[in-house]
Amino acid sequence: MPTRPETSASPAQAITPELRRWIVEQAQAGQSASVVLQSMLAAGWAEDVATQALATSLHDHLDELAAQARPLAVVPVPAPRLDGSPNRIDCGDRSVEVLLTMAHPRVVVFGNLLSPEECEALIAAAAPRMARSLTVATQTGGEEVNDDRTSHGMFFQRGESPLVQRIEERIASLLNWPIENGEGLQVLHYRPGAEYKPHYDYFDPAEPGTPTVIQRGGQRVGTLVMYLNTPEQGGGTTFPDAQIEVAPQRGNAAFFSYERPTPSTRTLHGGAPVLAGDKWIATKWLREREFK
Repeated sequence: MPTRPETSASPAQAITPELRRWIVEQAQAGQSASVVLQSMLAAGWAEDVATQALATSLHDHLDELAAQARPLAVVPVPAPRLDGSPNRIDCGDRSVEVLLTMAHPRVVVFGNLLSPEECEALIAAAAPRMARSLTVATQTGGEEVNDDRTSHGMFFQRGESPLVQRIEERIASLLNWPIENGEGLQVLHYRPGAEYKPHYDYFDPAEPGTPTVIQRGGQRVGTLVMYLNTPEQGGGTTFPDAQIEVAPQRGNAAFFSYERPTPSTRTLHGGAPVLAGDKWIATKWLREREFK
């Protein structure tokens, strides 16, 4: 177990250089982020302050390590056609609105990607198949329940139904990325209080299970989060390093890409807790190569 950090005497609990140094020391000693967080909470740190201190301290530490090591090669990533700053993109069967673009991290927010009827049909098809969401087990390359992810979900097979096939073709056109390079569409359901704490979608090259995971299609290089309903309150998609939050609005979507599997892409993101109502989303992860 790690030592406990000293709690800031300030009512606002300032994130001091000493606290950042302690967090890095725990990481260097092999302590997991969840263990370090629990130690901070036990020492009296507020959860929001502790989470922010962990995210920023570890991000800066990993960036420093990446700068010292051999840089990872940049790979091609999915990218919508945004030359000329279009307000809309024609995807063949649907005109999709461009609501926001950001360069670093590379984030694009789309409007009207899915119709209300398509959103309802995806929820109806997914609802009977929901189970507690799993995450990739970084040690083995398998899957596991993770306390940081408290949603329920399911996967459609690629092209499983005409509805799924139509949406996948639209996504391929929108993001200029082959259908076969996408994982199956995942639908997730977040009830009040459910969340997905900040994380990266790429597979960490330093983890022992990564070689097993990337055999099926290479690294993840992009993520598309589609909102199937509008929660009453909360449930936004957050990017802590960029300090932005995308509000979940039915039919809209948030896309982000990462050309190398490092924190330097600033794609740390999470699903904020749902404060009232339910949240339904559909996620499409995109790989370097054909996903088998």
